Amino acid sequence: METLQFIHSKWAYLVLIVLVLATFNALIKFFGDKEFDAKDFRISLFALITMHIQLLIGIVLFFMKDYFGTIKEIGGMSELMKNKELRNLVIEHPLTMIIAVALVTIGYSKHKKKLTSKPKFKLLAIFYTLALVLVLAKIPWSIWF
Repeated sequence: METLQFIHSKWAYLVLIVLVLATFNALIKFFGDKEFDAKDFRISLFALITMHIQLLIGIVLFFMKDYFGTIKEIGGMSELMKNKELRNLVIEHPLTMIIAVALVTIGYSKHKKKLTSKPKFKLLAIFYTLALVLVLAKIPWSIWF
């Protein structure tokens, strides 16, 4: 489990870098009226792939850590919701990251259906920016630095 936790922690840096790159690429090219090319497709796809891998690792860790036992030990969900650190760890962080992955997935799926560059970049920019904001909001910064 420690190895998986290590991978989850370190892979998060790659996810953040790639998501920032994909988001800024979409924003810059949308506002710059650039053409959508294979490089843009690969960048957005790599962001999607890295986020899904991180999600899978996170789901495995969530169930390996037995948070359900922890909830039972502390006296139920009402007590969990009163504890800021546990609530963030068990509820807020996983849920927010699942929503962020869903946003990236939706943006990536919708952009493929567009035929011209401007709408492709617009969809990627909107959905990837929303996902990036959520990821930045729920990264456990105290653990990172």
